[in-house]
Amino acid sequence: MKSLAAVLLRVVLTALVVAVVAWSVAAIWIDGPKNRELAGMLCIVVAAGSLLLLLVVQPWWWSLATAVVPFVVVLAWWLSIAPSNDRDWQADVARLPSATVAGDRVTIRNVRNFAYPSAAAVVERWETRSYDLGRIEGFDMFLSYWGPKIIAHTISSWQFSDGQHLAISIETRKKNGQDYSPVLGFFRQFELYYVVADERDVIGVRTGPRQETMQLYRVRGDPAFARALLLDYLEEVNRLAREPQWYNALTHNCTTTIRHHVRQVAAGNPFDWRILANGHLDELGYERRQINTGLPFAELRRRSDITVRARAAANSSDFSRAIREGLPGRPEPAQGARPSARTDSTGTR
Repeated sequence: MKSLAAVLLRVVLTALVVAVVAWSVAAIWIDGPKNRELAGMLCIVVAAGSLLLLLVVQPWWWSLATAVVPFVVVLAWWLSIAPSNDRDWQADVARLPSATVAGDRVTIRNVRNFAYPSAAAVVERWETRSYDLGRIEGFDMFLSYWGPKIIAHTISSWQFSDGQHLAISIETRKKNGQDYSPVLGFFRQFELYYVVADERDVIGVRTGPRQETMQLYRVRGDPAFARALLLDYLEEVNRLAREPQWYNALTHNCTTTIRHHVRQVAAGNPFDWRILANGHLDELGYERRQINTGLPFAELRRRSDITVRARAAANSSDFSRAIREGLPGRPEPAQGARPSARTDSTGTR
């Protein structure tokens, strides 16, 4: 039995070493020198060096330890790659938003309000808008699907009693000539970007030109929670304007970052696998009673599909109202739930 356990342990550890060496090779090829010949040579050196150490060094546990040395070197280099706000950005992420809060009044610069009259045409508009935090009514969540339903893009939105809506979408900041790739998203190819936008822009571009399907759910929570959450988002918006960060498809994506913000203002909500397989995030919300549970889940999901309404209202000045027609209501806040109230010196609280 001990011999079998030793064999299994050796197999598992060897597999881990092979995995980190493979990651090292991928990191060099993707994030390393632009010269492909040089990058290829470095990949060969790392892979061959690790394999040689694995085969030659004895005993086996020492060979495994030495075989990860090239990985440690590559990881130290990779972590040193610095993000930047100064690149040749695509038009839809060209400007960084920023916010100033004075009492209940928040002023946001570079709110994106693009129009998409056709699949190939874009009208660019960047605006400065003001919002009254005392008028926040609640927080909504969009789930956008473009392929297999296991993965979605999440977009947050705040509803105000004066009819305004403010949407924030956590995305990659792409350079001109660059396309998003799920594989590249695991490496240092994209900076993190918060699209602060009019709903007609950030929702309309996905249901319209990109032909994605969209769900909209009203999230449980009182106005105080929604206000604290928005202020936490805006704190990060301002931080990114000063200090760029890398996007990461596993650790720093559109959903894990939302979870970080929620945990900043409210306790609880333990990790669940559906936070990564976020196409099922509405199931998780239903189980935790964070969205409307007055309907069977299948019926709630059907009635929360706003794709047709969003396409019909694409050119309407009343877009946000139109997409919410017939939408299941917002659950009442849980008794005794209170967000934390933190204050800092960034000007966003």
